[in-house]
Amino acid sequence: MPRSASVPSIQAPLVDREQRHRRLLLLGLTALLVLSVSPIFGHHVLGASAWLPASLEHLGPFCMVALHHLLAPVHGGFHLLLQAGVLFALIERTRAVWRHTRTMRSLSVMACGTDARLAAAAHAVGCAPDRVHLVDGLLSPAFTSGWFTPHIYVSRALPSQLCRDELEAVLAHEQAHARRRDPLRQFAWRTLAGVLFWLPAIRRLAEELADEAEIRADDVAARERALPLASAILRMAGADVGPVGLSVGFQRRDLLERRVRRLAGEDAVVGFQVSRRTLVSAALILVAVWTSGVIVLHPLPAAGHATQHCTHTGAWQLSHLFCNHSRASKAPCEHSTPHRSGEA
Repeated sequence: MPRSASVPSIQAPLVDREQRHRRLLLLGLTALLVLSVSPIFGHHVLGASAWLPASLEHLGPFCMVALHHLLAPVHGGFHLLLQAGVLFALIERTRAVWRHTRTMRSLSVMACGTDARLAAAAHAVGCAPDRVHLVDGLLSPAFTSGWFTPHIYVSRALPSQLCRDELEAVLAHEQAHARRRDPLRQFAWRTLAGVLFWLPAIRRLAEELADEAEIRADDVAARERALPLASAILRMAGADVGPVGLSVGFQRRDLLERRVRRLAGEDAVVGFQVSRRTLVSAALILVAVWTSGVIVLHPLPAAGHATQHCTHTGAWQLSHLFCNHSRASKAPCEHSTPHRSGEA
């Protein structure tokens, strides 16, 4: 069959939906990162006195000093969560690197030239021979590993299982991963997800970006080998996964239907895997982060400062939260006791 006959046209509406999907994924990930981190650091970097002065005693019916005292532990808790996230990500990613390194060292790796069919396929798609390796006993049919100089690893049995066009399509797919440094990208996304583990939506978005990396690699290989790539994916659908965590390749079996349908020129479903529950929980967490961060920006009264603006009884901060702040009252605010200015 002529090579040109194996290139179906991926539907333009599908491509447009996928591009919008990727933009929304990146926008959502960026927004979550900014919204979750900026209030935690903001009051340490920005001065609050210019726009949130200590003279602001009430925010509607709420006493600002009481709010400060009530939400300061919440704000401090997010500081602790961020510190715990950094420690968690460091440990989790270090373990991933160690497991991956140990697995890679245990592999029996051979040069690409030891298999004539693999060497010919690598030459056909423009892969450098020293970047393609044949592995004996590899469970995964093919994957790409390495951060700055990624290498392609192919199972020794794969060249005999696929025809020439299919083998070339697989190598073209993996070469696309290598050129984009997808292993490094995914490592960075998962590191961010680990640091902000208390926002599960970030981990789900990172996994969706990993899915999109597979689609982009498919698109590169599909320029000349769309149907052979679809056929190769179907042939390898039952393969077990090999080294994961720091590698990318034919391991996303949950994407099977979408990948095959679009490569065959059909329409495919492009939807978010982030659940409504995950989005709601992220929204609630961000509200707590921002509310506590903004309120703690309000400086407490300076030492010796005393005002008479509240009429209420009770010494507990929660009872002081709603108060009748009549200026005519002579009852002092119960939270006008001396504090250091800018206390957080």
